[in-house]
Amino acid sequence: MARYTGPQYKKSRRLNFSTLENGKDLARRPYAPGMHGTDRRKKLSEYGVQLQEKQKVRIMYGLNEKQFHKVFDKASKMSGITGENLLFLLESRLDNLVYRMGMSSTRRGARQLVNHGHITVNGKKVDIPSYTCKVGDVIAVKENSLNHPAILASLEAINSTKAFVEFDKKKLTGKYVRRPDRSELNPEINEALIVEYYNR
Repeated sequence: MARYTGPQYKKSRRLNFSTLENGKDLARRPYAPGMHGTDRRKKLSEYGVQLQEKQKVRIMYGLNEKQFHKVFDKASKMSGITGENLLFLLESRLDNLVYRMGMSSTRRGARQLVNHGHITVNGKKVDIPSYTCKVGDVIAVKENSLNHPAILASLEAINSTKAFVEFDKKKLTGKYVRRPDRSELNPEINEALIVEYYNR
């Protein structure tokens, strides 16, 4: 299944969840898309609730179904809580860390920056958005991309970053400091339902 590249707002409204994590996608129209969007939402079955939770996270991080399942399989083989491991692996993706550091206002924009070769990891160019970063990795803007207008505009608009990353706005260099705590991630996600979905 190909990655969804259509309007993000439509997906957010369908799931009744801000996939952009800023609430803007639900602010104007907090109901499902389509001509019957304002009708009462149907009560979901247990399977439907689990599927919807999986779709929320998959769309939020911008993965297709096959990629997401691979990440879940990897998380389930790690020691600890599978659901938290899943979120940790998703947060460790290069495109997500570029977004978390404020170099892009959306994960989709961050993926494009990585794809186009504007980002380095430990001094080496990496153009694979799904690249898994390790704690301690230094993520920076490539030297000849330091004046990239999209990066500068995004940094201008963002005032703070998550505590598990550091970023120097002058040098355009950041560091993946530590594994994120669950409390620092989206509280609307119920990762236990995703584990139940794949283990059903």
